[in-house]
Amino acid sequence: MEEFIALLSQPWHWAISGAAIVGVMFLLLWFGGEFGVSGNLRTICAASGAGNHCDFFDFKWKDQIWNLVFIAGAIVGGFIAIHFLGSPEPVQIAPATQEYLQTLGIHVPQTLAEGNGYVPTEIFAHPFSALNFMLLTVGGFLVGFGARYAGGCTSGHAISGLSNLQIPSLIAVIGFFIGGLSMAWIILPALLSI
Repeated sequence: MEEFIALLSQPWHWAISGAAIVGVMFLLLWFGGEFGVSGNLRTICAASGAGNHCDFFDFKWKDQIWNLVFIAGAIVGGFIAIHFLGSPEPVQIAPATQEYLQTLGIHVPQTLAEGNGYVPTEIFAHPFSALNFMLLTVGGFLVGFGARYAGGCTSGHAISGLSNLQIPSLIAVIGFFIGGLSMAWIILPALLSI
């Protein structure tokens, strides 16, 4: 069993996950399904009875149960990965990126005791400071509103929409990249320098 855990814990080539995504997309297209994460919020609301009060939630939500199972699997898989398959080292970040983050005042963990490095502790360790609360609240609203306004989230458009050759998904993905690059290179540095 230890050998199996060691095999799962090591870094895998990116092509393995790429092939898995292609396989899932092929099966979804074959059976007429769509992939996306943000649509689950609508499904949960519909299953909770929101369709009785709002037409937006009045649809056959039972057809989307497979997507709820997918999300539950992602949550359980994440828990298993972090608690049983995690690396004893913090996430590896390129030296040039570390230098850039340090110019913004973001510390990159060098040991696991300092954190795993997936999220900056400068923002997430103190979520109720004025700046951090604004970043998390406004950012969360924009992500939720944007996913609904764009008709899907990044995973839905970038994986499912592009594989279906949908022009609206291509436009949405271009917008996601513009927004992400603007946030990383312009907005966040300006906010952190306040």
